[in-house]
Amino acid sequence: MAQTDVVHVDYQVLQDFMKDVFLACGVDEHDAQTAAEVLMASDLRGIESHGISRLKPIYYNRLQDGIINPKTQFEVVREGPTTAVIDGHHSLGHVIGKQAMALAVNKAATYGMGMTAVRNSTHYGIAGYYAMMAAEAGMIGVTGTNARPSVAPTFSVQNMLGTNPLTFAMPSDEAFPFVLDCATSTAQRGKVEVYERLGRDVPEGWVVGQDGQYRTDTSAILQDFGRGLAALTPLGGISEETGSHKGYGYSTVVEILSAALQSGAFLWALSGEENGKNVPHRLGHFFIAISIEAFTELADFKKTTGDILRSLRAAEKAPGHERIFTAGEKEYECEQARRQGGIPLNASLQADIRTLRDELALTQYSFPF
Repeated sequence: MAQTDVVHVDYQVLQDFMKDVFLACGVDEHDAQTAAEVLMASDLRGIESHGISRLKPIYYNRLQDGIINPKTQFEVVREGPTTAVIDGHHSLGHVIGKQAMALAVNKAATYGMGMTAVRNSTHYGIAGYYAMMAAEAGMIGVTGTNARPSVAPTFSVQNMLGTNPLTFAMPSDEAFPFVLDCATSTAQRGKVEVYERLGRDVPEGWVVGQDGQYRTDTSAILQDFGRGLAALTPLGGISEETGSHKGYGYSTVVEILSAALQSGAFLWALSGEENGKNVPHRLGHFFIAISIEAFTELADFKKTTGDILRSLRAAEKAPGHERIFTAGEKEYECEQARRQGGIPLNASLQADIRTLRDELALTQYSFPF
């Protein structure tokens, strides 16, 4: 962020504030704490599209409108030694996701591998949070989720797929794990929203219009998303020459694993609209935990992983570049800095926070804006 009106606020203050917002919406204390922690993990890691910026427009508004169930219902509807299918009954996705990955980790600890599939859930924040749960337990973590339709298939202009992240986390002998946490689209809707708050056009390549050409007019794009007149592009853009079919294919993999295993909703059934009315989004997720000790010694795995990452970062640098990064490194460094220096909030986000504070009479919070 380069705006002069950005204010930095201590992360713990913001996390407590988010918890209190969830509590005011009827969420139980433990679940409110979980949701706030997942959202703050996003802001700490510099993923500003999925943190406190989503509090009002996504979670608060949907809780107020009855689209999200404030009382968690985590129902295991089918279970085996290494597997489980869960119905989330439209509860907070952060809470459902954390419990679902914890179940997968527990199964992996006993049987070597564990996988859970969830239906009828809601937006669960950053996927990396759940994959890192497995990495922290000395395992490989994998997760993915479908989402409301916003991405056009290759050679289409219709928003059919969600941004559908496919996320991995693996422990290493370094201070941070390898964490690949990214969408299978070129960008996410949340990043477009970040650009709107900054008053900037989005980069060419993120969004395709009805004429099959790229669009960059941020505010109009956000309006046209809801009308089906603009769509995000798959990873690789709109052409097979740039790899569009690869992002499209991986997105479809996530869609299948987020819907077919659990008899869940998919594609346009996730739109959140039915007969002109807002309804639950019925999202699906999957969580995989793989016990490294079932294959090799954990210390050996961590060292080999660390050696791979260090070797990659030591590769010859391209002209004009002083550093090579591996996945999760920038986020780790951002988290260390923001734990000390606070979370940056621009003017638009400050206004959202003031609105929530005033509407919910959370007078104990006196922000510097």
